[in-house]
Amino acid sequence: MRFLTRGLVGLLLLAIMASTISYGVYRVYVAMNKEEASRRSPVSERTYAVNAAGLVAETVTPVTTAYGQIESWRSLEIRASSEGLLVGVASKFRDGASVLGGELLVRIDPADAQSGLLDAQAGLADAEAQKAEADEAIVVAEQELDAARKQQVLRRQALDRQLQLREKGYSTMVQVEQEQLSLAALEQAMSNRLQSAITARKKIERMELVVERAQISVEDAKRTLEETTITAPFAGTLDQVNGTLGRRVTPSETLAVLIDPTALEVRFSVSTGQFSRFLDENGSLIQVPIVAELDLGERTISIPGTLDRAAAVVAAGEAGRSLYASLDVSPDTALRPGDFVTVKLEEPALDNVVVIPASAASEDGRILVVGDDDRLEDARVRVLRRMGDELVVADVPFGRVYVRERLPHLGAGLKVTPRLVDEDATAPALGSEKPLPEVAEDLVVLEPARRDALIARLNKSRIPEDRKAQLLDLLKQPEVSAKLVDRLESGGQRGGERS
Repeated sequence: MRFLTRGLVGLLLLAIMASTISYGVYRVYVAMNKEEASRRSPVSERTYAVNAAGLVAETVTPVTTAYGQIESWRSLEIRASSEGLLVGVASKFRDGASVLGGELLVRIDPADAQSGLLDAQAGLADAEAQKAEADEAIVVAEQELDAARKQQVLRRQALDRQLQLREKGYSTMVQVEQEQLSLAALEQAMSNRLQSAITARKKIERMELVVERAQISVEDAKRTLEETTITAPFAGTLDQVNGTLGRRVTPSETLAVLIDPTALEVRFSVSTGQFSRFLDENGSLIQVPIVAELDLGERTISIPGTLDRAAAVVAAGEAGRSLYASLDVSPDTALRPGDFVTVKLEEPALDNVVVIPASAASEDGRILVVGDDDRLEDARVRVLRRMGDELVVADVPFGRVYVRERLPHLGAGLKVTPRLVDEDATAPALGSEKPLPEVAEDLVVLEPARRDALIARLNKSRIPEDRKAQLLDLLKQPEVSAKLVDRLESGGQRGGERS
């Protein structure tokens, strides 16, 4: 009986202990669930901050960029006109030297040219003497012809008298025949005198031609003598100089090339699509302004000009068109034929378009616009031009706000917080579907000591140099952003605590 009582009491105590342990485990479980539930925050939708701008219609003048080479349309080869020694060479007669129009370049030995001139002058004097002799000969021939004509008249009169006397019986037939023979002989002599006069006249004409040829020879000899002194026909720069004192030159030998520095143009190539932008309705080339830029390392020289003409033919294997543009250069320009330059051409203006960053659009021309409840929407635009890092687009939803950077994690339906990054987007366009958010910033005036402390703190920081330069420019302004000041001061304090 006592054993049974003790067994029941042990079972009861065991049951009480198991119940107590179960209750403790239950309380611990409930407490842990409550603590986890209290720590868990309510779930909210994630939003992304994006750089945005407004789509405002504007008129844009696109710029086409091409690459070309400088050429000279006025260059002259200076050649020797005769053979001889170079007895004079100008000090400027060297590559790259600038000369003025009419300035002496080289002088060829004039001895041969002077001898040729004297010979031509002697020939002219001889021709003039022969012409004078022919003039005197024609006078004598004409006098003899006149005398023969008078004798003919007298002989004809004598023949007539003999015929009259023969009719009256006072003369014989023999006397008549003698007069006839004398008249025939005189007529023959007169024919010879006439032929001599004609020959004398023709000789005068021939001598006049001989004199003209002699005069031409004299002029040629004078010109040859003058050409022994070679001068610059126009102001320019010398190139390929090949002449030294004492050197013998041959006729038509090239001594140098004279280039006019003001007669420069640029030849460049464009694609067929780009070429079509510079044609009017009739297919004629438009004279648009251009700018040629010569890159000299740290310096770039810009030369204005005008689109002039297109190349006459398309070279084999060449695509597009080759164009020429005249340049407005001064004589002291730094451009030289052969320079490679960047050519920028102004295209006709485009109306009702928008210029956006290239990063804002996808390859197929889609951009993200901010819709109702700050959610992104896809919009397709038509890309008209690509200008470096910018695009000129049309068929856009004017008045809406678009995302300037189409990042990979952004897509239609996401909720964003737009931040305007340009001044033009702070004012919404008329009739916009969604008003643009306003950007307000508090500005404070810094005391000199506080400004110097902030600048010193910024110089000690480890931020990138370009960002540091931008912040320094902002700190030097009369009014500085309060957020910037707080960020710099709080950053410095935290840095001091970490140190």
